[in-house]
Amino acid sequence: MPTKTPTPSKPSTSVKTTPASNNGTAATTRETTFDIFRRWGYLQASLDPLGQYLPPEPFPTPAPDGADSEEARRYYCGSIGAEFMHIPSPEKRAWIQEQLERDLPAADTARILTGLIRADIFEQVIQQRYLGTKRFSLEGLTVLIPFLDQVFTTSADNGVTRSVFAMSHRGRLNVMVNTIGRASEEVFTKFEDVDPRSTMGGGDVKYHTGATGDFITPNGKSIHLHLASNPSHLEAADPVIMGRARAYQERIGQAGRDQVLPLIIHGDAAFAGQGIWAETLNLASLHGYNVGGTIQVIVNNLLGFTALPEESNSSRFSSDLAKRLPIPIFHVNAEDPEAVARIAVLAANYRHTFGSDVVVDLIGYRRHGHSEVDDPTVTQPRRYALIKDHPPLYKLYAEKLGVDTTAEITAVQQEFLEDQKSATHAEHKPTMHTLPEYWAPYYGGRLRVDDNPNTGLDAAEITALTKAITTAPEGFHLHPKVKKTVLDQRIEMGEGKKPFDYGTAELLAYASLLKAGTPVRLTGQDSQRGTFNQRHSVLIDIETEVRYSPLSNIAPNQGHWEVYNSMLSEAACLGYEYGFSRDFPEALTLWEAQFGDFANGAQIIIDQFIAASEAKWGLLSGLVMLLPHGYEGQGPEHSSARMERYLQLAAQDNIQIAQPSTAAQYFHLLRRQALRKWRKPLIVFTPKSMLRHPDAMSSIADLSKASFQNVLPDNEVQNPRRLLVCSGKIGHNLRVERAKRNDMSVGIVFVEQLYPWPETELKAALDQHPDATEIVWVQEEPANMGALSFVQPRLKRVAGDRPVLTVKRTASASPATGSAKAHEMEEKTLIDLALGHGL
Repeated sequence: MPTKTPTPSKPSTSVKTTPASNNGTAATTRETTFDIFRRWGYLQASLDPLGQYLPPEPFPTPAPDGADSEEARRYYCGSIGAEFMHIPSPEKRAWIQEQLERDLPAADTARILTGLIRADIFEQVIQQRYLGTKRFSLEGLTVLIPFLDQVFTTSADNGVTRSVFAMSHRGRLNVMVNTIGRASEEVFTKFEDVDPRSTMGGGDVKYHTGATGDFITPNGKSIHLHLASNPSHLEAADPVIMGRARAYQERIGQAGRDQVLPLIIHGDAAFAGQGIWAETLNLASLHGYNVGGTIQVIVNNLLGFTALPEESNSSRFSSDLAKRLPIPIFHVNAEDPEAVARIAVLAANYRHTFGSDVVVDLIGYRRHGHSEVDDPTVTQPRRYALIKDHPPLYKLYAEKLGVDTTAEITAVQQEFLEDQKSATHAEHKPTMHTLPEYWAPYYGGRLRVDDNPNTGLDAAEITALTKAITTAPEGFHLHPKVKKTVLDQRIEMGEGKKPFDYGTAELLAYASLLKAGTPVRLTGQDSQRGTFNQRHSVLIDIETEVRYSPLSNIAPNQGHWEVYNSMLSEAACLGYEYGFSRDFPEALTLWEAQFGDFANGAQIIIDQFIAASEAKWGLLSGLVMLLPHGYEGQGPEHSSARMERYLQLAAQDNIQIAQPSTAAQYFHLLRRQALRKWRKPLIVFTPKSMLRHPDAMSSIADLSKASFQNVLPDNEVQNPRRLLVCSGKIGHNLRVERAKRNDMSVGIVFVEQLYPWPETELKAALDQHPDATEIVWVQEEPANMGALSFVQPRLKRVAGDRPVLTVKRTASASPATGSAKAHEMEEKTLIDLALGHGL
């Protein structure tokens, strides 16, 4: 139905038009009039329930008077403000026009009213029983509950069977109870905090945790809902949700996009201010990331903590950045529940019809302070004077309907009060989420000693798989350089004529997993070819530019292979892959940074999800991060992948950190990650200059060994006087220099896995040379970076009575020098000291 809010006054730019003299002209004039309102009507829509921050604005184009204008104004200047004329598709614009310019069936007013009552009474009970406790109340925007009710009801009719969604703090507890269907006692128990032992050293606050449940529509259809856990970085969950939705959709297959609905609920200030959502929105239609459209909902208080709208966003609406993409934006006055329900239907149907994102901006207010602890009358005295006397929405709506709600309010209040009383006697914190059935074979926590699968392949299998990854279709026009320097050499590697380099060993690992049925997904900037021209997982016909990936053609019934060049984003893309790994534990999911330090741009995802999700929320991931790392004299950028940051985050076996020093070790590490049942994120410091270095190459025999070795002992020296312990490229540099000097009095031990710390293996490697009087940790990085601070105390424990020395660059504010010559001098000095010249 058309909305019935008061019509705003006409702008001063209105002009009168002369009635048309014939039907054709009349139709044209009418269409012109309607087009003006379709384009600009939202500027005069009645959207702010308190009438304070969004006064009507004049149209940039004069709006005509007359009957057509009044009719158009009724559709476009009421409680709904629609922005869609920037969409270049005539089909989509016409569809939206038709939806907005027609009468609809009467809304289910009783169901809407019940949703509003339950939402407000729930908050009032918490306010009464837990005064002054943070809860991030939904009061002022309780219309979110009937909105979600309608979205899921309509989506179920469209074939949706599952929705994975995210939201920030505000309203989360309300949604858990009144949308997802969790018992309010479970939420109240979290306020009681009766069992601190259950979360010692872990867990999270109640308004960060997720919940699962089943939503039943009025006609009996069901949607399984999963509200994702979310950190305080409000928009960080956006790409995670999309990645999780993609995983669910791929599990289902071709119908996945119709059956799985991703939905994200934002705060207004966060939507305008935090860039990660904009990155995420840009993923929406990209081939490797498309999820068939996400419903984006802004729960708009017109207030960010204590900041006014003009302090949070540079334009009229917090949603305006979304107009850079061809998606519709619907602003709705949150005090008009029927208009909100109408837009919920429209949004769900638009997403279903066009597989596109849609933004819904629910504009209301915030009844209390940001977290119910602060006093908002200090910072917004005029606004809170209005709010103080403004009735809750359920009362206003009941009055509009002429309904007596006394009995229903009493019953709902009694229900919540009884649940609150029960919560005071609860013995344990409830678990409001469960891992899906496909997680049954996998586990977190501590590593079991028997979970070390055989990752080696026999020579015949290596030869066959290498042939498969180097085969192009008949008549495919390969680039001569790629054929000669990549494919032909890889064929020789598979035949045992040349040792394997990193790039070939990596593809061989993927091929072996794919053949066995394990899906593999790899994304990153330029990951199809590889930053350093090392991968070539996709071949390109130089005449047609048709792309072909041999890894998609390894064997019948193989695992699904995906490799995508990502957009130029770290935070959104890494978050997406983390999300994908969360709901596809069977797959080997990898994200590659173009250079290791690019991951700096995704630090929130690393800190809040990758390192901590198991400790905070009991949620597991097997995501692999590939971070190119190494000092080659190329300057401070892109030398260091900031190993120290990951080691600082490492505790309670939460992640794995490794720097494989040979192609075979990389091969075994990747296979181990997929074949283990232990699911932990794996951070791999991959090489740059060492990708093709002879010392880092491996034979077929190396790839046939049983498994990845956490430590590589030095079996080439006898009775060394000194043992150098290192990780990665510097170890090869030391070995090359040792050979040049013909000085076998120094042993070199590689620590391949830095965390979990391989104490037993390292002790055995050191005890292999009991006469060595000195143990020296050597690293390329400055003293305040790299693994030094992490390794030193642990190495001392392993070394026992033997002294532990260190060789490293001087502590520095910058990761590396900007001078290639200075780098060479530093490297020479470092190696001299390590080998005992000047130490």
